[in-house]
Amino acid sequence: MVKVRVYEVPEGLYYSKDWAWVKIENGKVRVGVTDHGQKQLTTITHVELPSPGEKTTQNEPYGTIESMKSVSELVAPLSGTIEEVNKEALDNPKIINKEPCGEGWLLVVSPTKLEEELKNLMTFEQAVEWHKSLPPPPAIYGWYQSRFSEDFGQNT
Repeated sequence: MVKVRVYEVPEGLYYSKDWAWVKIENGKVRVGVTDHGQKQLTTITHVELPSPGEKTTQNEPYGTIESMKSVSELVAPLSGTIEEVNKEALDNPKIINKEPCGEGWLLVVSPTKLEEELKNLMTFEQAVEWHKSLPPPPAIYGWYQSRFSEDFGQNT
């Protein structure tokens, strides 16, 4: 795992700019919300996910994630059929804040166009570079900016 500023970026995953990570596991994919995504949302209070057997389409919404400040759509990183939904994330959505790339996963999907659609996602190396361009999460922006002003092109 690499830490880019305040964001954790685990190795062995693919990433979308829509706050999703993908882990390939025996021909299926596990999907969740990135550390960047959960930090932007702050405290997650509710998750709405589809049922097993339903379909996802890459770059299309498949559910919602709610925090104390907003409701956001969850956007599918890949197309396929949902095999499993993380019931713990439904019952205790704060696990997404605690372990976004671990126990806080959301779906297991049988992908229909895996090789083709992986090309539309970022590799680990690309994700590390992309995370370097991101602002800090809202909750710590002022604190972060005051200590790391060179990241924002300012001198203090």
